Amino acid sequence: MLEKYAELIIKQGVNLQKGQDLFIEASIDSYQLVRLLTKKAYEVGAKDVIVNYRDEEVTRLRYEHCDQKHFETVPLYIQEMRNQYALQHAALISIESSDPESLKDIDPLKIQTWSKAVRQACQPFYDALDLGINRWCIVGAPSIGWANKVFPEMSDGEAVDALWKAIFKVTRCDQEDPIEAWNEHRRSFERRVRILNEKKIKSLHYSNSLGTDLTIGMNPQYLFAGGGSYTTDGIYSFPNIPTEEIFTSPDFHQVNGVVYSSMPLHYQGHIVDEFNITFENGRIVDYHAKVGQDVLKSIIETDEGSHYLGEVAFVPYDSPIRQLNLIFYNTLFDENASCHLAIGKGFGECIKDGLQMSKEELYQQGINDSLTHVDFMIGTKDLSIEATLEDGSTFMIFKDGNFAF
Repeated sequence: MLEKYAELIIKQGVNLQKGQDLFIEASIDSYQLVRLLTKKAYEVGAKDVIVNYRDEEVTRLRYEHCDQKHFETVPLYIQEMRNQYALQHAALISIESSDPESLKDIDPLKIQTWSKAVRQACQPFYDALDLGINRWCIVGAPSIGWANKVFPEMSDGEAVDALWKAIFKVTRCDQEDPIEAWNEHRRSFERRVRILNEKKIKSLHYSNSLGTDLTIGMNPQYLFAGGGSYTTDGIYSFPNIPTEEIFTSPDFHQVNGVVYSSMPLHYQGHIVDEFNITFENGRIVDYHAKVGQDVLKSIIETDEGSHYLGEVAFVPYDSPIRQLNLIFYNTLFDENASCHLAIGKGFGECIKDGLQMSKEELYQQGINDSLTHVDFMIGTKDLSIEATLEDGSTFMIFKDGNFAF
């Protein structure tokens, strides 16, 4: 199944083309998957495969011993490496495997300072991803720390095996032909996306028993997307494996009300849980978290754009990931078990002709811009999402946590 997983990531995830470079970012814990990805990449004709390894313990020591000012400057070699491969249109695979609480006691301001500095220094790299120029795919691979968090009652080896089995299940790699399974998965997305894009939705109203009561306005030229997407060169790929979401970017000025989280948010080695966020005219005006208040504050105060929404995403409550009855403590997986919203940057593909627009043009069209994009889960068994259409009629998108159409 690991062979199938690697092949799926190369052929469907980034849809690597002959003669193209591949850039892989991964933890040292993921070396087995990295080696298989490298092998599969060269088999389909990769020009070169470049691997950038990281070590979770070294990262933690750096945060412990360096002061905050140190994280304001990004070494030139990091800028050049990322930006140069972006200019060469290298595909990117990012492997997530970190212990959800690896940076639990680290000052979140240090982490946010570094994250913001990297984003600014590597702007060409991130622009190529955000504007649909280069293909990328985020995937998961177990580490002992992560596996122990998900399966605390098991030994290290048992927990890692159990997490691998869960990953293979939700990525359809336990099926005979995962490639064909993902082709069918794509077709199921396309059917619902077509209906949503034909409906001429003016606004969405979210409500549930947690207290969520939120209205989100849509851009007149909105587009929903789901599963995968096309890059500007016309090649289709899946940026996330797994994925169960249909998403769009709202008009970031038109968000009003309060929303409550339904699952923990794992963010850069910290956990944020049991929180709510209040919006007025698009902007976050209040927020409270029982766990991780300072982390939530650091996310929201990244920049001006992080005070607004960049994404709304529909995921049925009975999605394959939810059916496992696991909390992965990893946003890549947990966001695909729950309807979610995202603070920060919106997507160019979510508005008509958006992939041909500049960031400034997208902003003028109501697509939010920010240095960050952080998903948080809001889906519940009783979540209702009702759309108001341009002609004043209504259309139920979600009822009792699942699609109503």
